[in-house]
Amino acid sequence: MSTALIGPAKIPSIGFGTFLLEQNTVADMVSAALAEGFRHIDTAQAYENEEQVGEGLRRADVRRDDVFLTTKILPEHFAPEAFTAAADASLKRLGTDYVDLLLLHWPSKDVPIADTIGALNDLIAAGKVRYGGVSNFTMDMVDQAQAALNTPLAANQIELHPLIDQTRMIAHLDSKRIPVEAYSPLAQGKVMENATLREIAAAHDASPAQIALAWILSRPMSIALPRTGNPSRLAANLRATEIVLSAEEISRIDALGTPEGRLVSPETLAPTWD
Repeated sequence: MSTALIGPAKIPSIGFGTFLLEQNTVADMVSAALAEGFRHIDTAQAYENEEQVGEGLRRADVRRDDVFLTTKILPEHFAPEAFTAAADASLKRLGTDYVDLLLLHWPSKDVPIADTIGALNDLIAAGKVRYGGVSNFTMDMVDQAQAALNTPLAANQIELHPLIDQTRMIAHLDSKRIPVEAYSPLAQGKVMENATLREIAAAHDASPAQIALAWILSRPMSIALPRTGNPSRLAANLRATEIVLSAEEISRIDALGTPEGRLVSPETLAPTWD
């Protein structure tokens, strides 16, 4: 298994996502993922599983500084003092002195981006956070965050899979040398039934899920965050890093994406998408 290190934060190109995992399985799955070879774990306060993620990290026979750990804070805590307090609460729940990446989970409709980023700068300076980034931000919001952050913006984590067209966002991030992190990379399982992905998968003796991940990883500044509650699928997800798609196959997969492919757009949180 060959995992590229992406961008200024050197983020492992494939990570283990923990969104919507059953609470009583999170620690076991995090520990199993690390035993299988994952070195990138993604969680968030909104997932309500940071304590379990921390337990999984402690169970694993892997040094803390060999694991790239990400968490995220929701807009309700974006006022500077509240943001700092929320970050401290995450560290306590995770049982760690620092996180490698702290993301603004969704854009705030009330607190200016620069105000929250100012608190993030302070957390980085204090050593509690190594790198800062954003999630679900529009292109303009990404630019605002990058301008306010004292260190390189490590990523914009967005919904990305073969069924959504994120061409403009990816091009914008690439022009700024900002990595893209793909959540829901398997379109919540929908990739498994796609005829094009199934055909390409058969040619590679792979699954449509592996092809979707390989497609994401074919871009130089991209990171995939698949989630599974089945330990037997961990190795298969990692093997996606070894699949090399042809230019023709990539083009066919590119053509699957549409704006209507978006699956995640909560009314109270989502911005007006680009």
